Amino acid sequence: MTVKQRNNRKTPGNTKPPTKTDPKNGSEKVNVRSGIRIDWRRIFTRLVMISAIMVAVYFSKANKMVLFAKQDEEITKKSVEISCSEDYAEELKHFQGCTPRKCGRMVSDILVKPSEVAALRNIAERGLALGGSSGGASILDLHSGALSKGNAFVNIYKLELSKTVFTSEDFKIYSHVKTKIHHAIADHFGIDRGQLYLTHPTFFSRITPAPAQTIHDEYWHPHVDKETYESFHYTSLLYLANYGQDFEGGRFVFIDRDSNKTVEPRQGRVSAFTSGSENLHFVEQVTSGTRYAITVSFTCDPKHAIEDPKLQR
Repeated sequence: MTVKQRNNRKTPGNTKPPTKTDPKNGSEKVNVRSGIRIDWRRIFTRLVMISAIMVAVYFSKANKMVLFAKQDEEITKKSVEISCSEDYAEELKHFQGCTPRKCGRMVSDILVKPSEVAALRNIAERGLALGGSSGGASILDLHSGALSKGNAFVNIYKLELSKTVFTSEDFKIYSHVKTKIHHAIADHFGIDRGQLYLTHPTFFSRITPAPAQTIHDEYWHPHVDKETYESFHYTSLLYLANYGQDFEGGRFVFIDRDSNKTVEPRQGRVSAFTSGSENLHFVEQVTSGTRYAITVSFTCDPKHAIEDPKLQR
């Protein structure tokens, strides 16, 4: 309670009606008719505690772990269809033939060649070597040039060393693999390829066990991609490292009501899914080693489309 609020409290000699304090600006409000004092700060704290308990109970019920894709198995294609959320309701009339009507997730280990995976891993290592987060999670976005560096981001294309790090062949391979993923998603979900666009952010990621220094390093919280990026309709990940060999932890977990469905990263594995709340998910914290991956995101909205990255000199 502030000094002003304490001065406004009713005293034995005060015959004026009790004052109100705006709950947006203070922690209390006095009901004029009843004289009851409401402590909004305490109510808010209790609501937060209740919400935390409900979330804990929810996750405790859904903590049964089911392996959707194991690291040591090669999957030609594995998929599951799930009911779409209401997240796309307003967009169905605007992007017919693209907005998800059939939602789900799919995994394939044969979409990208081992040589292409090796080339992309090499691009990630070279680019991220010019920066790197102080915490455990670093990103490199070839489209915007965003590169984690310390507790912030820099534009990699403005760094002198970047002029000799990348080649035109790097960008050709990147675009070629992106197109493969684009076509696979469009074909699986029954979308006209011409209506599906690459969107921002699309980036390389590197995760280590280093403790988080900023909120950008806290990758392990459950989230919905479309809530974070409204333009998203389809999300994909291409893994560039092996779970259990290159790193421990770092598995990708879908949170469903009956159980958690887990994808164990495998070098060259593509995992794709609709971006709405039907696919609530998180990434386990990496406990050892280094996890490399590429996130490739797609939208049905041409206003949010981005071009393939180009070599800058």
